[in-house]
Amino acid sequence: MENSTVLVIGGSRNIGYYSAVRLLALGATVTFLLRSPRVFDQDDTIQNYVKEGKARLIQGDALVKGDVRRAWSEAQHQQEDDSDIRPVDFLIFTVGGTPHFSLTKGFIITPPDLVTQSLINVLETLPSPHTKIITISSNGLTQASHKSLPLLLKPLYNYLLPEPHKDKCGAEEVIAHSAGWEWDARDSPGDAILGADWTSRIPSTGELKSIAVIRPALLTDGVCRADVKGKGSEAYRVKEGDLECSYSVSRKDVAHFLVEGVVRHWQEWEGKCVSIAY
Repeated sequence: MENSTVLVIGGSRNIGYYSAVRLLALGATVTFLLRSPRVFDQDDTIQNYVKEGKARLIQGDALVKGDVRRAWSEAQHQQEDDSDIRPVDFLIFTVGGTPHFSLTKGFIITPPDLVTQSLINVLETLPSPHTKIITISSNGLTQASHKSLPLLLKPLYNYLLPEPHKDKCGAEEVIAHSAGWEWDARDSPGDAILGADWTSRIPSTGELKSIAVIRPALLTDGVCRADVKGKGSEAYRVKEGDLECSYSVSRKDVAHFLVEGVVRHWQEWEGKCVSIAY
């Protein structure tokens, strides 16, 4: 990862943040698109990388196409005088809002199409088809994936998560269209999430090859078990497609897999949708 260039959208906290810190430690230059760069004002780890020129903080909103286009450009321009322009090697897309609870709808995100529309902006402004894209989704989204959930979790998903999952289903449908993957029309969230003209704004069917989707089980704030001496990736299970008996996994372990698994072994995971759980 030494000298690799990475753009992180959704990296102010959680999986995006933990992944970015791992990439920085490996020598990558990481550009963050942040609604408020001040989120890192008291973060000594990030500030040290900023001083070294390895972390770059760009203010902007993934829902604003011009901001996303500018983030791509900033990630490519390693020097202010344009003397060092490089392609972006990896995009880490972990956009997610802060949920609010409703008795009638469970958890809701504002706006309800945050993830989908942010991803559409990313793909519409994609400067090169060769950038490797890693996105975070969730298990239990589609009808097929929901069937593989543990019985005890199904009521939880049905009551608490249907609204956020519509948005993530929209993002997965966008990816499936551009990557040429199969997609069950019954899983589509429709125009309310996707927008009426969404297919005209993204790569054509099958054009997007350099992408991997990670579907974690129910996320926790636990420690990174994979960092425990001797455990490594044996701390969690990963599988292309759906993973049976998937109860939970920590955000830190998802970040471990994203970097140590997917980034380091891109050829193994490129073009795949993979589930992760303990």
